[in-house]
Amino acid sequence: MKTEQYEITGMTCGSCLAKVKEVLNKEGISSNELTLKNPTLNISEKAESTKMLNQKLKSIGNYRAQKIEVIANSENETYPPINTETYKPLILIISFVFGVSLFAQFPFEQVDFMLLMRHFMAGFFIAFSFFKFLNLKGFSASFRMYDPIAKKSKSWSFIYPFIELILGILYLTNSLALITNWTAILVLGISSVGVIRSVLDKRKIKCACLGSVFNLPMTTVTIVENLTMITMAIIAIVLN
Repeated sequence: MKTEQYEITGMTCGSCLAKVKEVLNKEGISSNELTLKNPTLNISEKAESTKMLNQKLKSIGNYRAQKIEVIANSENETYPPINTETYKPLILIISFVFGVSLFAQFPFEQVDFMLLMRHFMAGFFIAFSFFKFLNLKGFSASFRMYDPIAKKSKSWSFIYPFIELILGILYLTNSLALITNWTAILVLGISSVGVIRSVLDKRKIKCACLGSVFNLPMTTVTIVENLTMITMAIIAIVLN
C-alpha cells in the first residue's frame, strides 16, 4: 500500500510532541517514530486528508503537517523520488543573481572581482530574504527545526529575514563593510552548524533558505551554499 510521508512543523519541546502525538493517535495514525529530532512519519493513503489533519493540529497549537512526496517499492519500503527539478528554483535564483551582478559591470572593460562578489552577496541576501517574507510563519516553523538559536528563541526565526535584508542593503551600498562581513560570517556560521547536524543525522526536513515557498530538502547543497557565502565574506575581510 502506498504511504505518504509528512513533516510535522512547529514542535519545539516535549510537551508539543506529546500533544501532536495525542491528536495523531486519536485519528488512528501511528506516531511512535515521531520525535523532535526526526519530525517525520509515514501515513497510509487511506488516512485523513492533510487539510482535516492540519485543522485538528491547528486547534492545539501552531503545528502543521506538510506532505513529503514518497513512493513505495514492492516491499512496502518508502524512499524519496528522484526529482531533477528539486533544486531548479535555487539554481535559477543564484544564476539570476550572479548574472545581474556581472552585468552591473557592463561593458566589461575590466571586471572587478571584488565588486562582482559584493554585488552577488547583496543580491543573494535580498533575494533570499524576499522569499522568506512571503510566508514568515512558514519560514519560522521550518527554520526552528534545525537552527540552534531559533530552536531556543522563536523570535530569532522572525528576525532572521530582516537581518538578511539589512545585510543585502549594506553590501549593495558598501556601507560598514567590516561589520557587515563579520555579521554575515556569524549569522551564516550559526545556521550552518544546524544544517550540518541535520545532514549528518540524515534528517528528512525542508531547507528554509527559500522560506516555505519551495520544498527544498536539507542536503549537502545547503551546506555548500552557506559555506560559499561565508568564504566570500572572509575573502572580503582579508582583501579589503
